[in-house]
Amino acid sequence: MTQRTEPRESTQDTAEAAVARRSRFGTLPERIRPQDMVETRPATTPDPARDTYNPDEWLIRYCG
Repeated sequence: MTQRTEPRESTQDTAEAAVARRSRFGTLPERIRPQDMVETRPATTPDPARDTYNPDEWLIRYCG
C-alpha cells in the first residue's frame, strides 16, 4: 500500500495567507465578559396597591 502525501505549505505561504486574511476580514471584535452582560438594578419596595389580588378583575376587564 502506498500513502498519499500532500505537500506542506511553507511558512512563507502561511504568513502570506494570514496577511491576506487579516486584510480582507480585519480583526476579531472585542470579547464581552459575562460579568458585563448582567444588568443590576436596585430592588424596589413592593407596591401593595399593584400587587393585590382581585378575584373579580376578570369580570371588569373581559365582561364589562
